[in-house]
Amino acid sequence: MCLEHVSRREMLKLASLFTAAGAAPLLSAFNAQAQPAANGPVRIGYLPITDAAPLLVAHHNGFFKDAGVDVEKPTMLRSWAQLIEAFIAGQVNVVHLLSPMTVWARFGSKVPAKVVAWNHVGGSGLTVLPEINDLKALGGKTVAIPFWYSIHNVVLQAMLRDAGLTPVSRKQGQPAANEVNLVVMAPADMPPALASRNIAGYIVAEPFNAIAETMGIGKVLRFTGDVWRNHACCTVFMHERDLEQRPEWSQKVVDAIVRAQLWIRDNRAETAQLLSKEGVNRYTPHALPVLTKVLAPVASDRESYLSSKAIRHADWQDKRIDFQPYPYPSYTEELVARLQNTVIEADKSFLATLDGKTAATQLVDDRFVKRAIEAAGGMGKFGQAPGYARTELIEV
Repeated sequence: MCLEHVSRREMLKLASLFTAAGAAPLLSAFNAQAQPAANGPVRIGYLPITDAAPLLVAHHNGFFKDAGVDVEKPTMLRSWAQLIEAFIAGQVNVVHLLSPMTVWARFGSKVPAKVVAWNHVGGSGLTVLPEINDLKALGGKTVAIPFWYSIHNVVLQAMLRDAGLTPVSRKQGQPAANEVNLVVMAPADMPPALASRNIAGYIVAEPFNAIAETMGIGKVLRFTGDVWRNHACCTVFMHERDLEQRPEWSQKVVDAIVRAQLWIRDNRAETAQLLSKEGVNRYTPHALPVLTKVLAPVASDRESYLSSKAIRHADWQDKRIDFQPYPYPSYTEELVARLQNTVIEADKSFLATLDGKTAATQLVDDRFVKRAIEAAGGMGKFGQAPGYARTELIEV
């Protein structure tokens, strides 16, 4: 299948970028650039998924300019490989990346960059063929993931093991009845692959789960945020050089992103409109009804998901996608521990000696986001308990 070959090439390219040798030429090009001007422009790189919402809203609403920094029109890229390549080379300086991908970038290929905030929480799901009603029915079948280093892969494997299934990566042959074959596939390729029944399901960020629902080719079996409560999916990643040499600029950038998250929480329908292909900037190729189903769903949707058990924790009262910017250390610690026991068809040798607490300290720079949150009125404004600590809640 042609789409699978494209994804495989992208995966190999991305795997190369996340090695010290593969990243070296791009890092050299970045280091050779002149030091950025104290008030140089924000250059956003993004993929057309809801994960990018805060960055795009901050641009659309003029929040960067209000904060006192110039901003160029965001650059839409079509794959994680393109996004990472543009970031490492310094073509863009603010991006959203899958949270496990930042672990690989920082510790696997020594990219001098840090997580400065979370972009959103939840916002992903496991979508399957209409006739599949439970996880056990995925035995002997193939499920697509967006990348090995993704929260989707981590959560999916936890669910499969809980159901007595073994996640595997088989390039040839059929998986056994107790196995589920995992393949990496670009998100945009997932709905067509499901419609043609080349895969039995996929786990990915929105709006690709909503696309399958609106097309009538699949259904959400489980939302990832109903397994790992308020987990980060994508985080805001910035160059360490900017954070150290342009701290005032960096603070303004984070201020604008935090302000955008607050705005989205109060203006979900408007956010769907401005992100859609009907919006003035056409940030994404997605239709308004699809994005509305994710960002501003009708109440009957929730009742349907409770009935089908796509949502099992009604008491959590969580949104399909939500927005809060603080990067809890406990999340990074738990993520590293789980990555160490996750099937990953890429280099993971660095994980063997990586301590979660060390990772949380070295990967994340929360100075700027703390100031931005306090200026916005505190954690309560984002529906969070006071303070900057929590206990991770994971219930498969």
